[in-house]
Amino acid sequence: MSIKTISSREVYRNPWTRVREDIIERPGGVRGVYGVIEKDPACIIIPLERTPEGEFVYLVEQYRYTIGKRFKEFPQGGWETEDIVPEELAHGELGEETGLIAGRMTLLNEMWIAYGVMRQRHYLYLAEDLKQGVTERDPEEHDLEIFRVSVAEFEQMILRSEIQDNCTLAAWGAYKVWREHNPRPE
Repeated sequence: MSIKTISSREVYRNPWTRVREDIIERPGGVRGVYGVIEKDPACIIIPLERTPEGEFVYLVEQYRYTIGKRFKEFPQGGWETEDIVPEELAHGELGEETGLIAGRMTLLNEMWIAYGVMRQRHYLYLAEDLKQGVTERDPEEHDLEIFRVSVAEFEQMILRSEIQDNCTLAAWGAYKVWREHNPRPE
């Protein structure tokens, strides 16, 4: 089943987002309007630390204006440009938000964020062999806080609906499936 685009016009643009309105035609000739939000590629990073005491993840918490609340989530974001090298973006976003430097960065998946309404590619990386460096936050990240939690506590946070970011939840699910098919050598 395919939808034909009859016309398309940009209705809004800022440095981070573009919105377009398309006149479409569905099979059978029925026309309609489709609103599309376009954003440049982004990444989400699972910073995973293994110690003799267990496994830990790093989360960031910040105020999310659209919902008027603070939530914990994995570090994520983009550089407002279409031309990115995904792994460089992942290293950059991880360092910018947490100050962490990853000795190993593994691409786990490529996802689309909310593709029912938005066109944005999201690259999922696992960051390991972590060292602490210096943060270089953007102005909108001024209130960002960093948390190191055990994997067990993180999963309890998911079960208690304390983690509500769909990208973080999808990332963790993808990681769990990936880990099942790529066990760590002992």
